[in-house]
Amino acid sequence: MAHDHSHPPADLTRNQGLVLAALNEAPAPLSAYDILDRLRGDGLRAPLQIYRALDKLVERGLAHRLESLNAFVACADTHCHRKGLIAFAICEGCGKVDEFADAVIEERLGNWAQQTGFKVEQTTMEIRGKCAACLKAA
Repeated sequence: MAHDHSHPPADLTRNQGLVLAALNEAPAPLSAYDILDRLRGDGLRAPLQIYRALDKLVERGLAHRLESLNAFVACADTHCHRKGLIAFAICEGCGKVDEFADAVIEERLGNWAQQTGFKVEQTTMEIRGKCAACLKAA
């Protein structure tokens, strides 16, 4: 669940604010077309409007793209807006996404990159499995 973006930065455009609100209200990740469907009543009609807003929200660290799902979530951790390692645990049962950061993993990846001469520009981990609630219900 996203932390409180109910008072988004004042410099967001109207569309960015609407898209961020849709992500915050969603119980699971949303594709751009899911967002468009939710916001048609607010006057958003074109996928390009959604993609532009998502690009800016991701750029500012207010939202994240989950590559494996081709979907988006609002930033949900206290490290909001940071540029280091961000990890997501995605439940294949209910679709819930937990976001977290781990300094130990980030340090190990940083050490590896330094040793191999690899320049890291972005690190996102996606872990897929079942959440505790889905495991308990099984």
